[in-house]
Amino acid sequence: MSESPITPQVVAEHGLSPEEYERVLHALGREPNLVELGIFSVMWSEHCSYKSSRIHLKKLPTEAPWVICGPGENAGVIDIGDGQAAIFKMESHNHPSYIEPYQGAATGVGGILRDVFTMGARPVANLNALRFGRPDHPKMRHLIAGVVGGIGGYGNCVGVPTVGGEVNFHKAYDGNILVNAMTVGVAETDKIFYSAASGVGNPIVYVGSKTGRDGIHGATMASADFGEDSEEKRPTVQVGDPFTEKLLIEACLELMASDAIVAIQDMGAAGLTSSSVEMASKGGVGIELDMNKVPQRETGMTPYEMMLSESQERMLMVLKPGREAEAEAIFRKWELDFAVIGTVTDTGRMVLKFNGETVCDIPLAPLADEAPLYDRPHVSREEYKVWAGVKPLEEGLDTLTPDADLLKLMASPDIASRRWIWEQYDSQVGADTVQKSGGDAAVVRVHGTNKALAITTDCTPRYCYADPYEGGKQAIAEAYRNLSAVGATPLAVTNCLNFANPQRPEIMAQIVGCLEGMSEACRALDFPIVSGNVSLYNESKATGGGSAILPTPAIGGVGLMPDWEKSATIAFREFQDVWVVGSKTHGGNHLGQSLWLREIQGKEGGPPPPVDLIAERKTAQLIRNLIREGFVSAVHDVSDGGLLVAIAEMALAGNVGCVVNPNWESEVPLAAQMFGEDQGRYVIGTSKSEDLVRLAEAAEVPVIWIGRTGGADITVGDDITNFAQVPLADISRAHEGFFPTLMGKDAALA
Repeated sequence: MSESPITPQVVAEHGLSPEEYERVLHALGREPNLVELGIFSVMWSEHCSYKSSRIHLKKLPTEAPWVICGPGENAGVIDIGDGQAAIFKMESHNHPSYIEPYQGAATGVGGILRDVFTMGARPVANLNALRFGRPDHPKMRHLIAGVVGGIGGYGNCVGVPTVGGEVNFHKAYDGNILVNAMTVGVAETDKIFYSAASGVGNPIVYVGSKTGRDGIHGATMASADFGEDSEEKRPTVQVGDPFTEKLLIEACLELMASDAIVAIQDMGAAGLTSSSVEMASKGGVGIELDMNKVPQRETGMTPYEMMLSESQERMLMVLKPGREAEAEAIFRKWELDFAVIGTVTDTGRMVLKFNGETVCDIPLAPLADEAPLYDRPHVSREEYKVWAGVKPLEEGLDTLTPDADLLKLMASPDIASRRWIWEQYDSQVGADTVQKSGGDAAVVRVHGTNKALAITTDCTPRYCYADPYEGGKQAIAEAYRNLSAVGATPLAVTNCLNFANPQRPEIMAQIVGCLEGMSEACRALDFPIVSGNVSLYNESKATGGGSAILPTPAIGGVGLMPDWEKSATIAFREFQDVWVVGSKTHGGNHLGQSLWLREIQGKEGGPPPPVDLIAERKTAQLIRNLIREGFVSAVHDVSDGGLLVAIAEMALAGNVGCVVNPNWESEVPLAAQMFGEDQGRYVIGTSKSEDLVRLAEAAEVPVIWIGRTGGADITVGDDITNFAQVPLADISRAHEGFFPTLMGKDAALA
C-alpha cells in the first residue's frame, strides 16, 4: 500500500499538536503510517479522550446504592426494583447539526439510541435539549426546521417516543447551535451487556449497515471550533437510516436473549476505531482485524477510510466461539450485514491486515494510557467576574404594567409554547407515555407495571455565564425539582457539558466552576451522575456568528415513581387554593439574570439567583409526599419568568383562571414578586389546604397562600387594588404564536 509522508502539515490536519505528535512517536517507538496517525488523531481528539476535562470530571459523585454502572460504559445504569434497570445517557451532535441540521440531528438521535440498546435495554423514551441563536438571524429558521425535522424523522421512524426536552435562544448560539439528545431504556438487571472484550481467540463480529465514506474525521471536526469554511465540512456529517436502526435494535435484543455475546459496543464517534480500541483496552486484550472483511458500500475504500468512517447503524461484538452461525442467522433474518472481521488476541496490540499486509500495529496501552491529559489554566472566580462583565442590578426596578409584561414574557422565545416542535414528534408510540412535553417532566410507564420513570432535561445558560458555580448548582437543582414536581424520587443524572474553547482561561473557568457547582448539588441532593458527554470548542468565527456559546451544562435527570397514576400535572382545576411552597432564599424576589429583566427592561445584569441545597431537598421531599398522599392536584416549579409565568402556564394547561393576591408580600416591588426567579419554589393547587399546612409545618417548609383558581382570567389584585386582569384567551394567543409566526406556513421546507 502506497504511503503518503507524515509531514507537520499532515499532523496538523489530523488535529494533533507538535507535542502530541511527539507522544505518538514515543508510544510507537517509530514514525506512524497514515492509518496509525488517523487512529491516534481520533482517539486523542477532545471528543473521544476528554483531554481538557477528565481531570475535573473526577470531582463528580457517581455512586449510590441504586447505581449499577456509572460513567465509563456506553450509558449509565440504575436499579429501579423488581429485577429491572433504567439505562440512559445524553450526548451532543452540535457541529454536525449546524453544518447539516436534518442529518446532524437525526444521527444524534440514532447514536444515543445505540448507546442504550448496546447495553441490553429496549429504548422507551427520547428527549432533547436544543439551543439556537437569535430568532431573526438569517440562518436560524433553516436550522430550527432542519433540527426539529431530523429529530422527529428519526425518532418517529425508529418507534421510540420523543417525550420531552427544552429549547433556548440567545445570540451566543448564532454560529454554533447545540443539539443534545437523550435516550432512556429499560433492561433486566441480569441481562446488562458491557463492552470489555475477553477470551483469546473469540471472534469479533461486525453487524448492521455497510461502511461508507460519510463521517470521516467527524470526531476531529467535533473537537475544533468553526472557521469561515464550516460549509466545506458537510462531508464529515453522517447520514442516518432509522429503519435500519429499528432492525438493528430488534436483532441485537434477540441475540441478547441468548448467552452468545461476550462484549458489545456501538460504532459511534470515530466508528470502527473507537469501538475496537475501547473494547480491547477495557478488556486488557489485543485485537486483530482483517479489513478486507469489513462490509463496504463503496468501492476502493482504504483501511484509513474504513477505520475513521462514522457511517451509522453499526455495532461491533465479541461472540463466544462456535456461536457465529446462530448470530448470523438472526442478523440475516433482520436483513442486516453480518461479518466475522477479526479475533481477540493476547498481544495487547491493535493489528490491522489489508490485502495480506499489516497496515497498522499499535500497542493499545499507550493509546489509552498516554492520551493527553491537560490541567488547563483557568482564571479565579473573581477574575472571571471581571472578564464576564456582568453589570450590577439597578435599584428601583419595578413594573406598573404586570398585564403587558406577562403577555410579552409568555410570547418571548424562551417561554413561548413549544407545541410547534413537539407536535412533530410521536410521543405516544409504545402506549406507555403518561405525561409528554409541556409539563415539568415527562412520565413514561415501565411496561407491564404500575411503575413509571420521570425524565427531564434542564439548564439555564444565562445563570451559568453570570456565575458558573451557582449556574452549575442550579442546573442540577432544577432537574431535581422538575422530577419531584410530578411525584418522582430523583435517582440519577446524565449530562452534556457544552462549552467553548478550553484553551481560553476564562472558558476553562466556566468549565471548572460549573462542574464544582454540579458536584456540590449532586452530593447534597443524593443525585449522582452516571453517564454523560463533553462537547468543547463550541464557538464560531463564521460570518454572522458570535464567538463563544454560553456555558451550557445540560442536565438529564431520571426519577422513579411507584405508581404512575399518582403523578401530578401542572394543570389547574376549578375553585382550588393556590399556594407557594418553599422558601424565598437569601432575601428573595430575585430579578438578577431574570427573563423579565432581559425581555421587559432590555438588560442583562445582576447575579443569578442563589440555590439553597438544604432547602431544595427538604421542599422537594414535601412536594413528593403531598403528591403521593393525594393532597395536591396541580404542581409546577417556579423557574424562567418567575411566579406569574408559572401561574399562567398552569392556568393555560387546565384552561382555568386564577386570582393572585400580591399583598402577601406588599413591601416588595410588584415586579420582584411576580417575575423574580427565586429558586426552590413550587406553585400548587389544592382543595386540601389544611392537610398541606399540616405536612408543611411538620417538614418545616414555609408555605404561603397566594390566591384561588376560577374564571377565565389571570387577575393580580385584591379587594382594594386591581393591578392586572388578563384573559386566558389573550395569554394563549401570545403563548402559542411565537413558533408559527417565526417558522411560517412553509416551516418544514425552511
